[in-house]
Amino acid sequence: MALTSSSSSSAITALLKPHLQLSNEPIISFSPSFFTLSSKPLLSSSKPNVKINFFSSQTAVSLKSRTEASIFSGLFTKSKDIKTLKDELFDAIAPLDRGAEAAPEDQQRVDQIALELEALNEIKEPLKSNLLNGKWELLYTTSQSLLQTKRPKLLRPNGKIYQAINVDTLRAQNMETWPFFNQATANLVPINARRIAVKFDYFRIAGLIPIKSPGSGRGQLEITYLDEELRISRGNRENLFILKMVDPSYRVPL
Repeated sequence: MALTSSSSSSAITALLKPHLQLSNEPIISFSPSFFTLSSKPLLSSSKPNVKINFFSSQTAVSLKSRTEASIFSGLFTKSKDIKTLKDELFDAIAPLDRGAEAAPEDQQRVDQIALELEALNEIKEPLKSNLLNGKWELLYTTSQSLLQTKRPKLLRPNGKIYQAINVDTLRAQNMETWPFFNQATANLVPINARRIAVKFDYFRIAGLIPIKSPGSGRGQLEITYLDEELRISRGNRENLFILKMVDPSYRVPL
């Protein structure tokens, strides 16, 4: 299975909402969404109007189409090993400010490299792999619910965004750092060996104020590539999430 703030915040649900964009994608995002969730300002209503965008329930492009694209991409990667492709991917996303500065041609290039890596993925059942466990940093996404590029830069999350997953307890957590420090925790329900449904249970504003999630706080996430340092996931709207492992020992609160 990457969180966002309330009206003054932007993104964390959508890596898990792991993942984790919530409009049915798993990095969570509070906004006025590696899961994403958005809500109205807390002071204007006692019931947040949740809009989930999950780091997917009904994918815009079918799994069959994506699989065919991955196979097609694989025809061109025989001369490239996984390390070479990963180096190309890291170099491509490094100047893109987590995707906020990506032009359409940048997005196409990153997606193409991701497809090539997905075609070479050796972990066919990521939800059964211990490599999924731990805390992941969101390096890149195409999710506007997380990037919030239409907002002034000062009103977007400027610090790192993390998503944690523990397969043994089927728990996930999205964590936003500076300046909002929002968090969200979720229960995971495996759909198959690489796709999970995510149901958020609690959000924490500024990391302190707990808010129980409304029933609509849920989504799905598909893990399309996994190794000891890199995870690629696809959300419900075919948003792309690329994450790097930072702490394999991290445990999500129960």
